[in-house]
This record gives sequence, structure tokens and C-alpha cells, in this order.
Amino acid sequence: MSRNDDRVIIFDTTLRDGEQSPGASMTRDEKLRIAKQLEKLRVDVIEAGFAIASPGDFESVKAIADSIKDSTVCSLSRALDADIDRAGEALRGANSGRIHTFIATSPIHMQYKLQMEPDQVVENAVRAVKRARNLIDDVEFSLEDASRSELDFMCRIIEQVIDAGATTINIPDTVGYAVPQEYGNTIAQLIERIPNADKAIFSVHCHNDLGLAVANSLAAVSAGARQVECTINGLGERAGNASLEEIVMALRTREDILGLSTGIDTTQIVPASRLVSSVTGFPVQPNKAIVGANAFAHESGIHQDGVLKHRETYEIMTAEDVGWNTNRMVLGKLSGRNAFRTRMEELGTSFASDAELNTAFSRFKELADKKSEIFDDDLVALVSDARASAGHEKFKLSSLNVTSQTGETPVASLVVSVDGDEHSVESSGSGPVDAAFKALEQLANSGANLQLYSVNAITSGTDSQGEVTVRLEKAGRIVNGLGADTDIIIASAKAYIHALNMLDANIQKAHPQV
Repeated sequence: MSRNDDRVIIFDTTLRDGEQSPGASMTRDEKLRIAKQLEKLRVDVIEAGFAIASPGDFESVKAIADSIKDSTVCSLSRALDADIDRAGEALRGANSGRIHTFIATSPIHMQYKLQMEPDQVVENAVRAVKRARNLIDDVEFSLEDASRSELDFMCRIIEQVIDAGATTINIPDTVGYAVPQEYGNTIAQLIERIPNADKAIFSVHCHNDLGLAVANSLAAVSAGARQVECTINGLGERAGNASLEEIVMALRTREDILGLSTGIDTTQIVPASRLVSSVTGFPVQPNKAIVGANAFAHESGIHQDGVLKHRETYEIMTAEDVGWNTNRMVLGKLSGRNAFRTRMEELGTSFASDAELNTAFSRFKELADKKSEIFDDDLVALVSDARASAGHEKFKLSSLNVTSQTGETPVASLVVSVDGDEHSVESSGSGPVDAAFKALEQLANSGANLQLYSVNAITSGTDSQGEVTVRLEKAGRIVNGLGADTDIIIASAKAYIHALNMLDANIQKAHPQV
């Protein structure tokens, strides 16, 4: 493929850069679930992680490389021999693999972070690409902080790494500093000035610090870049990355102007968004483009009238195109296991064992007794809650009782199993959730700091399930606990207990760039 083709490669980095969002760390099984959904979405390249960052990251990259067949699986590595070798080892079983190596090229990074002279940076970059190319045919090279790098130096290093065997050249706006006209012009000049530019695909990776990640990415592909690095829901460090769903639908909706396309199955966008949101505990804002709950809602009478008369008066794409549907489920409390499993598979969720299916199905039956209407979002939350409870369980909620009335201090009484032994604990608080959390902390004595408490209604109605995220921090480690229930106090307690169990399991994850 060359830059003259009208096909844009979609490189998803949700599992790598997206996971660098504080509190967004995922387990190996969670990463694998998301990777399979990305494959179903027909993402061209899945950046599965940073193999050398931790043993857990290595195992995640390896598991994804061994399982995914229709997408290229990529591992990030610094321009260091150990990083590159570890990435190659993790990707050994991949049907199609890629090593993505990088080094900083801006004056500020070279001087203060790398403490290297420009000649040393070029030498390290070339050596890294050659070493990677000896392990794998598909090698991507990134110039970290490219948007603040000098054009002449970028031309020099890119020409040499292409000669060394790099097949993709990434020009990242690492700190979200660029603006569209400037960024597009940089891409155009690089392609024009570098003699061997035709031997590589030019790629872009934009951060959203100024809210311009998608605009910068589109400016770059208009200027000749043919790969965009992005994430589901725009997840990522600081303000996040360019949003995959926005990039893809902009290219599709405005193909008349941009003249470009992707291979993405857009009907899988909303299922991918829901899964990532559920796994990370980062809810999607209602007015988020494409995947927000209000993206296709019309409140204004003028808008409603127009849409009823002719949809295109106010809608530039259909909700069905991106995977929205009526979200209504025909299953009920009399439905069987097979019908439940089939519907979950249609929603992109499969079960690793009969035991996992039985647990989820049992929770579905309990939910069906509580709710008159069950929606697809209920099912996704239900399975995520079941999986959260199925991991390491030092603490397990047995029962909870809360008293709260006007003029009185709320009190929470809990029975919690700790390593199989039941303990009763009681505490008061400023509200029922606060009382429950204080009781749990009194029992666990974790010493963790509560950084985030978030409640998200899964569907509308007073019988809606509440999905709760609890973020705890202890000694620099951050974990997200998830819980779902029609009773918000129970959901909150579940989420706090899930977070405590994750802290107790001591799941370590090093920051990739430390």
C-alpha cells in the first residue's frame, strides 16, 4: 500500500496508550476480550501493549498475538535492545505481528529526557530498527514529540530508519501541541522532502490536549498520511487520543471531500465503545460524538419535526450505521441458558467456560426478577460485574443493611467474608454510601485513598441498574473497582470490595515510559 491509495489504516492503541489513563489498567483477560472485539470491528492494527513494561503486559501481548488472526498485533518498545527482544518474543505466535519502536526527537526531549546529542539519537534509532527488522518484517518507527521537532532533523532520521527497514513512520503529536494547518503542512513537507518516503506508510498519533486530535489526524491524512493511531472513546493519557469512532465516521461521512475510506465494520463501533467503557470504568459522556447516549437524540421540537419529515434534515448518518439499535431484549426470566448465551455472543461477549456462563446466567435470572424490562446495556454491565466478582476474592459481600432517615445519621451494617470467614462491621457516615465505605475500610484497613466515586445509570427508569466505579490509590498504585446492581448502595459496596481485592492481589503494572 502507498500514500496514493485511498485506504486509511486504522491502528488502535486502546490497549496500550488508552491503558495509560490513570485507573484504566486492564487484566490480561479484559485485554483479550477487547482485542477480540477490535478484531470484530476489523481494526487493521491492534497495539496490544508494551511487552517489557511488566510481566503482565508481556503475557497480555502474547495472549493477544496468539489469539488474533485477522488483525496485525503490535507491541511498543523503546529504542533499546532489551525492549525490542521482549516485543519480538511476545509476538512470536502472531499470525501478523509488528514491532513499534520509538525515540524522542524534539530538542527539549533530547536534551532533558534522553540527554543525548542528535547524532546519538539517529544512531540509536537506526540500530533499533535494524534489530527489530531481524525479528519481524513489519517495523514501525515513531519520532516521539514530533510536533515540537525540527523539520530538517526529522527528514534526516526518517530517511535513515527507512533505509534500515522501517515500513511505517509515525509522526506523533505527543503532547497535543499541533494545530491542523501546521500539522498537515508538516506531513506534506516530510513526504515531499524525504527521498525514500515512498518506501513507507506515514502514520499519525495525535493527543487531545487542545481538543484537536481528530482535526489534526484528518489534516494529516489529507496531506498524505495513510495510517491513523486512535483509541475507542478517545481514551488515553491526559486528555486522551484521537477517537477511533470520530475518525472513522468522519472519513465515511465526508468521503466526498476527503476521498478516503477504512475497512472498519462501523456497526461494531457502539459494542466496542460499551465494552471499553465497562472494562475501564470510564463512562461515555452523553454528548460524546457517535457513541454518546444523546448522539442521535433530538429534543428540540423543530429538530424532531424535521427528522420525522425527512431524517437527513438533522442527521448526517444513521444510528444503525454505528451499531445503535432499539436496545430492547426479548429475553425474560423464563428464557433459557442457550438463548442467553446466544444474545451475549451477538453483543460480542463469549464465555470461557460453562462455570462462567452459569454464574452470569444466574445473575441474569436474579435481574429478571427485579426488572420488568431488560436491555442490552443491562446484560453488558451484568457480565462485567460477574467477571469482576470472579477474580481474586479476599473480601466478599455477604449482606448489607443501611438505615437512613431525615434528621438521623445514616448507619451501614455489613457482613463480609474475609478469606472465607464472615465478619460483621458497622459504621455511620454522612450518607448511606459513605457509611458503607467507612465500614468496609474499618474492616479492611487498606490505607487506600478514595480518588473517584462515579455512578452511571445503565438505562432509563427508576429500576435501572446503577454501574459504580470506585478508584482507590495506595502507594502510587491506582485500581478501579466496578459494581452493578439495581440497588445503588449494593452496587457501591461491590465496587469498593472489587477495588480492595485488586489491591490485595497486588497486580503490578509499570508505566510504559518510566
